[in-house]
Amino acid sequence: MSDRDSNGMESVGAQKAERDALRAAGSPELLEAADHMLAGAFGKAEPLCRQVLSRNPLDVNAMRLLAEIGLEVGRLEDAEALLERALELAPDFHLARASYANVLARRGKFESALTELDLLLANDPDHPGHLVLKANTLVRIGEHEKAIALYQRVLGQGGSTPGIQMSLGHSLKTIGDQDGAIHAYNAARAAKEDLGDAWWSLANLKTFRFSNEDIDTMVEVASREGITRDDYLHIAFALGKALEDLGRYEESFTWYRRGNAIRRRLVGYNADENAADMQRIADYFCVRRIEDRKDAGHHDPAPIFIVGLPRAGSTLLEQILASHSMVEGTQELADIISIARRIAGKKRATDPSRYPGAISDLSDKDLTALGEEYIERTRIYRQGAPHFIDKMPNNFAHIGLIRLILPRAKIIDARRHPMACCFSGYKQLFAKGQNFTYSLSDIGRYYADYVGLMQHWHRVMPGHVLHVQYEDVVRDIEVQVHRILDYCGLPFEEDCLRFFENRRAVRTASSEQVRQPIYTSGLNQWENFAPWLEPLRAALDDRLADAKT
Repeated sequence: MSDRDSNGMESVGAQKAERDALRAAGSPELLEAADHMLAGAFGKAEPLCRQVLSRNPLDVNAMRLLAEIGLEVGRLEDAEALLERALELAPDFHLARASYANVLARRGKFESALTELDLLLANDPDHPGHLVLKANTLVRIGEHEKAIALYQRVLGQGGSTPGIQMSLGHSLKTIGDQDGAIHAYNAARAAKEDLGDAWWSLANLKTFRFSNEDIDTMVEVASREGITRDDYLHIAFALGKALEDLGRYEESFTWYRRGNAIRRRLVGYNADENAADMQRIADYFCVRRIEDRKDAGHHDPAPIFIVGLPRAGSTLLEQILASHSMVEGTQELADIISIARRIAGKKRATDPSRYPGAISDLSDKDLTALGEEYIERTRIYRQGAPHFIDKMPNNFAHIGLIRLILPRAKIIDARRHPMACCFSGYKQLFAKGQNFTYSLSDIGRYYADYVGLMQHWHRVMPGHVLHVQYEDVVRDIEVQVHRILDYCGLPFEEDCLRFFENRRAVRTASSEQVRQPIYTSGLNQWENFAPWLEPLRAALDDRLADAKT
């Protein structure tokens, strides 16, 4: 689904404009292709577009449709090239420019995307689709206040759809306006009662409490014959949270299990493949390979990486550090993963990965350039402090790569008791990624693989990574704050202990929790579900023996 479609507001107008353009171009093949795309049959649409282009290589409508297919199936580089060519041939082709802005944003080229959107808005300042796409792009770079103004502008024009209300709610939640977020989510579910994402977004605030009437409504909506699979699974997770809050743990687990079972089938995660990937990384990054490249890399000390598993307390550590005058928080940045994927060289999902082995083909100069690229690509998220935080948890698999391209970067491993961490992840419906969390055995195995790889990093790079235990932070925050700041080479500042007063934007599920003082009540919540967690215990196996409680 493209960014502009995700709001559910532009689709009718965009489809009409598109069909009018195709009808004017007099191409029945492209009209048929557009119908296939609307039905999600991209494999049927693509040959029709290529057929038109084979007859007329300058057909910009065919280029744009083919680029849209590329957007949907993940061929973003091809889509960008097609749209650049279309705009060279037809600079006033606004549909193509909107698609171009979308693909630029999807590729992380946010400044260029905003430039294209400003061109479109100069021509049509009140175009709701362009305003929403600009707002979505601003969200990607953390400019939530500006995005909120644009969402509200569109709503003020009468463009009130559940999708825009949801986007508005997400941004309001991120900046800490919980009341505003609740109002937006409620407006979305009032407009579409079976919109599962609205129910889940309220639950995902973590501090919102559903009424008994709300719970009855969710159960009734979930039982409707026509409910979509996506709406059902969102409501299932929301019901799990609502019933957990009431202490109805068996019912709660039943709904969590239902939601997870559906999502697990959709994501198709393979625990054996993940274990093999982790082993391949450990086998490659031996002491010798790291020592041989000790002169490589970009020596900028700005980055502080916080890695680990989701729901392990990383947002709390980020909030503590971002309360320091010399550190700013950004978000979960995908740039290290993007670099690793480029090294892997996979063109299709079924292709074998060349990562990390292909690192051996890179010179020291190449590794330094990658470090410089990371610093440059992440500059758009920064405001000018000497240090910044990249909180992508999955970067734990790429600590070896980070060491080679950014040798002065600091890396903090946020760790939490395995049962608490894994079950918290199991209860969480992630917007994307983290596909290992939808099965108790999968998440247990993933945790075990993660701990095994972290032990490897400590062996081959002793002292390079700081392990911070969530339970230690909760029980004695002052000691742990001093320890973290010492590791980062930062002087102690009292504001780090008063992290909950920091009003910075927080995008993760813990956004409301880290705006409160430390509390210990959540440490062992998983024990309420102990009777149903045997698959998790079995998967964790000996990791439980070493676990800190």
